Amino acid sequence: MAATALQSATDIDLKIRKRDNRLVDFELTYIENALQAAFDSAHDDSLGHEIFTEVKKPLLEYVLTEIQLLASHNEEIEVEAIQDLVENALMKLGHYKVAKRYIVYRENRSKARSLRGENKAKSSLKMKRADGSMTPIDTHQIKQTLYAAAHELENVSVDAIITELFTSIFNGITEAQIGSAMIMVARSRIEQEHNYSIIASRLLLNQLYTQVMGSTENSPNFVATYISTFKKNIERGVEARRYSSDLLGYDFGQLEAAMKPERDHDFQYLGLQTIFDRYLIHIEDVRIEAPQYFWMRVAMGLALNEDNKEVKAIEFYETLSQFHFVSATPTLFNSGTCHPQLSSCYLSTVEDDLSHIFKVIGDNASLSKWAGGLGNDWTNIRATGAHIDGTNGKSQGVIPFLKIVSDTALAVNQGGKRKGAVCSYMEVWHYDIQEFVDLRKNTGDERRRTHDMHTAAWVPDLFMQRVKENKTWMLFSPDEVPELHHIYSAEFDAKYEYYEKQAEAGNIKLFKEIQAVDLWRKMLSMLFETGHPWITYKDPSNVRSPQGHVGTVHNSNLCTEILLNTSKDETAVCNLGSVNLSKHTKADGLDEQMIKKTVKTAIRMLDNVIDINFYPIPEAKNSNTKHRPIGLGVMGFQEALYIQKMSYESAEAIEFADSSTEMISYYAIEGSSDLAKERSPYSSYEGSKWHQGKLPIDTLADLVAYRGKNIEVDQSTRMDWNTLRAKVKEQGMRNSNVMAIAPTATISNISGCTQSIEPTYRNLYVKSNLSGDFTIVNKFLIDDLKALNIWDDQMIDDLKYYDGSLLEIERIPENVKDIYKTAFEIDIECLVEANSRRQKWIDMGISMNLYIDQPSGKKLNEMYMNTWMKGLKTTYYLRSVAATQIEKSNIDLNKRSLQPRWMKSKSATAEVKTLPNEINDSLEGLNPAANACSIDNPDCESCQ
Repeated sequence: MAATALQSATDIDLKIRKRDNRLVDFELTYIENALQAAFDSAHDDSLGHEIFTEVKKPLLEYVLTEIQLLASHNEEIEVEAIQDLVENALMKLGHYKVAKRYIVYRENRSKARSLRGENKAKSSLKMKRADGSMTPIDTHQIKQTLYAAAHELENVSVDAIITELFTSIFNGITEAQIGSAMIMVARSRIEQEHNYSIIASRLLLNQLYTQVMGSTENSPNFVATYISTFKKNIERGVEARRYSSDLLGYDFGQLEAAMKPERDHDFQYLGLQTIFDRYLIHIEDVRIEAPQYFWMRVAMGLALNEDNKEVKAIEFYETLSQFHFVSATPTLFNSGTCHPQLSSCYLSTVEDDLSHIFKVIGDNASLSKWAGGLGNDWTNIRATGAHIDGTNGKSQGVIPFLKIVSDTALAVNQGGKRKGAVCSYMEVWHYDIQEFVDLRKNTGDERRRTHDMHTAAWVPDLFMQRVKENKTWMLFSPDEVPELHHIYSAEFDAKYEYYEKQAEAGNIKLFKEIQAVDLWRKMLSMLFETGHPWITYKDPSNVRSPQGHVGTVHNSNLCTEILLNTSKDETAVCNLGSVNLSKHTKADGLDEQMIKKTVKTAIRMLDNVIDINFYPIPEAKNSNTKHRPIGLGVMGFQEALYIQKMSYESAEAIEFADSSTEMISYYAIEGSSDLAKERSPYSSYEGSKWHQGKLPIDTLADLVAYRGKNIEVDQSTRMDWNTLRAKVKEQGMRNSNVMAIAPTATISNISGCTQSIEPTYRNLYVKSNLSGDFTIVNKFLIDDLKALNIWDDQMIDDLKYYDGSLLEIERIPENVKDIYKTAFEIDIECLVEANSRRQKWIDMGISMNLYIDQPSGKKLNEMYMNTWMKGLKTTYYLRSVAATQIEKSNIDLNKRSLQPRWMKSKSATAEVKTLPNEINDSLEGLNPAANACSIDNPDCESCQ
């Protein structure tokens, strides 16, 4: 290609615009003479001539290639642009001494032209400073910044960035706008090469460093400045009431010696932009935290009560800053601040009492203000038409109150940092359940719709059995059947059947008999149309709860993974964080010793939250200090499979899901037990399943005993659980609950890994969140395609055309296609089975998304029935395929067909089928692309 560039130099049909506005033909001789002069000036004349003779060909080839690129888009080019290309070529090819002479030569010529009054106004664009004054734009500084950002990176073109950047610079542009423009240009090229993400990250870091410490990474003594500014900024933050004054009690010498500024470069661009926008502490929009300050501040906040707090803060910092374990968003937001509300989830039960109803709504506002996600249980509220003794009137039921809950979530966002979010739960025997299921519909009476609130159905096993057997189901008002909500399993079944008989005998006033399959069909239809209500299972959540001796689990949280007892006096609280599996996995599997170390440190960090936490309401403090639940989860599961070259849709992946969760569960329980020995067991430990010698794996037998044949769960084990049982019996447990797998969407973005235990959504797509739109490219796939020598512009176009799917790209080998199957291409039974294996080790739940490519009633019924049969406690979003996530305007569709693939393969309406046990498919006419929750929805809490 290079030789062709030299041979065709005389054929370049290009006009050069001179400074006096004349147009002349392009001539290579002028460039050659200028380069010879620059080499002669930089060296002794004879040596310069000799060196230029040796490098002349590759240098001119490089310049000509770039000129031809420009010529393909422009009929004429200004002479300054040609000189810019020559200057860039010298730097790119390592001739820095010559480039310096060339730059000086250009500047001297410019000064001479200025003296003669020859410079055009167009070439003297100015930049507006912060104080409003104007100064000439330093183009050389811009170029130097970009070359530094691309240092040692392969397969990137700084010249292309520069060319694109200079087309967007205008007179009066601010320095911040120039910085943002550089980032945006680099960011726009990420789909072509992942290393552009690194360029964007480095550019953003320099913007951040300028705010935090008044210098950049290219400044002299940068590392020393980075370290020395830390304490100063902590002091500034304390003075501005951003940080707690308790942070000043640390020995900063120890902390500064442990800080590793180079780890700033471990962030991918999306993660860095996310913490820049939402997590780093600022004073009047000026950040006072660099990334390592951020991690150290979080660690310091979590170690405040430790005996040797510097040592523990450094241990926590090491775990966080290497992305081995990352605390949940509220902890990252608020650790070390004046209001350390560090907990993620709050669960409450609403009593059938007007004052308590509005107390809970007020509590929701207070909890949301400090970044808590909410789960409300509304089953206790009497139904529409139920008698009110005090007024001798009739109740309007639950729905009007839920409208207020929805509006409150919208009005009180999470500290201005993300949308407020609440999920309301209702048992499926409640008289108002049919209206509850319709709450998210886009049609109907808006006064009875809650578009800003999530909903979930709390489903007892008896209902699922009735659906399977195509039997009737009866709806009641809870004021007439008060026990039903507070009992479960066999006790519930017997009492429910008793109330059915009472209704038939005329001893219950308000009831309704329906077909169970009709309600089930309605629930599935609304799931398909709106993504709600989520399906959560009451009996496995309670039968396997360690805390059955102190009450009933009435509901879950915002993301369906937390399962804790609630009452009028106790608002359950959970503190979350996730282990990054991708950081603990090698080609031959998990590093067990590394997992053990990370998990035990994580358990300590999570337990510390309970005592440091700021509790917005007393019921939350009462519950959390009494039971001390924590929720250790995982993220980066998909990367762990990539590292091992496993397909998510394989028996090996299911076994890895099983064994990895077993290992984490083992060391999490051991870590909590060791903390109990050090700090004492939690106060309600006696009588718990832990106290009875039952670990989570043992409670599975209780569910099997209750369910009988209605459960299909693998019960195999690998580790020495008898030894752990003996340790727990001797030492007790520090925490009533220890494991829950949360969505982790934002902290996985920060950590640069895939969300939770989710499969890859797309190998190339655009993700939206509150920080903007980001092109997400599967780096593992790109590396494999590069190794096969098939990563090129055509492959990028193919990935765009097929919306990130590999299945129809013929050049890609089948084994690679298997490894990189996306969420909608993986057999849903594999996903359910993998989570069934995980669930047996976990004392709480799993925030589990379900994916469906071409929905039908039959598929939905089989999918959700399977989740119940496999022993899962909860499910989360139903994900459908949006029409497209990738811009296709620059793809020649005629090469493939007249329509994009998604237009051909996706029907506008769902397939209609007849289901087993006579459940009719009622999904006809609904468009999944338009109505179901798409995974890149910026309004979706799990995407934040």
